[in-house]
Amino acid sequence: MSFLLNIDVPDIEQATSFYTEAFGLTVGRRFGAGFVELLGWPAPVYLLTKQAGTVGAGGDRRRYERHWTPVHVDVVVENVDAAVERALRAGAILEVPARDAPYGRIAMLADPFGHGFCLLAFSEKGYDALLESS
Repeated sequence: MSFLLNIDVPDIEQATSFYTEAFGLTVGRRFGAGFVELLGWPAPVYLLTKQAGTVGAGGDRRRYERHWTPVHVDVVVENVDAAVERALRAGAILEVPARDAPYGRIAMLADPFGHGFCLLAFSEKGYDALLESS
């Protein structure tokens, strides 16, 4: 099995610029004017043009202001502080500044389209550090 990540966006060029600049992803293929494949993570990322107000899964209308979702991406990086700066330069919104946690260092952000994500650098023990404190 494998997985891929689909991200709905209202502006494909702005999204392509954001994800390539913020995370160093590269454009793989373009499937017409509104569908771009990005490569560079363990799974491919597909940006899909979907306009605000159109109906998505479950009958919900798409909106691109900041929204909550039970599924989000944690991008594992070597240096959270450097990754935050890069993401901010690309247009990300910092929601929770980088902080240390037992498992590493983490910051919470959103892309320009309201999708939340975390930047995470694991400590030597990673999530195993949480087992020691339980």
